[in-house]
Amino acid sequence: MIVESSLNMRSVLKKFFENLKYKVLVFEDGESAIRGFKRVKCDICLMEVDLPGKDGYRVLVELRNMNPDFPVIIFTANDSKEDKIKGFTAECDDYVTKPFCIEELQFRMETVLKRCSKPSRYQMLLTPDIVYFFGDFIFNYSEMRLTRGDTVQPLTRREAQLLRILSENMNRLVPREVMSREIWGDSKTAKGRSLDVYISKIRAYLKTEKEETKNLLKVDIISVHGLGYLLKVINIGNKPYYCKSLTSPLS
Repeated sequence: MIVESSLNMRSVLKKFFENLKYKVLVFEDGESAIRGFKRVKCDICLMEVDLPGKDGYRVLVELRNMNPDFPVIIFTANDSKEDKIKGFTAECDDYVTKPFCIEELQFRMETVLKRCSKPSRYQMLLTPDIVYFFGDFIFNYSEMRLTRGDTVQPLTRREAQLLRILSENMNRLVPREVMSREIWGDSKTAKGRSLDVYISKIRAYLKTEKEETKNLLKVDIISVHGLGYLLKVINIGNKPYYCKSLTSPLS
């Protein structure tokens, strides 16, 4: 899916990717892109930010509401830090500034596709669920959900990826650059507020009321200024604070 208001740019991108054997759908504005997304299953979207009517950020939010895992790369002439933060906060998978080399756009797109690709149904049957236990929480990475008692919190793909990195390194500092590189493919995002926004969301999911922490384990994400984050269980008493379980659906 290509969403671009310029007829010339749409034509150039369409011809380029069709020569690479991609099937390409083009849209000139956000409204037609949203209608097309509802009708046709696409694998990825390349979208201009400065669209008539709804801008690319608003369109991205609507696409995320319909499918949180749908990969979207946005491109724009706006290269300010604020614009990039706005794009990554809206959960774009990559942010490309104009003018750009079309071969670079192709490389970035194929990298995102590889990172976002899902296993086949057969592979999913044979692959164990990846489940983490910390405090009173159960984090099922495979199903992207965080559970505490009867409360189930669905996670976006990025939230689940970040929480998995923290869970794998329980009580150990994970550098910002490492987290950003694992999620976005480079470390530049760590310099902005995008990573902090996601951490704040996950931290809110882990928050418990003060009166509840008397008898329950408290889990928090600790920020080490300028360096990174670590997942920590506080006041664990004599309860097991962390373990990792791999449970196959076939077992």
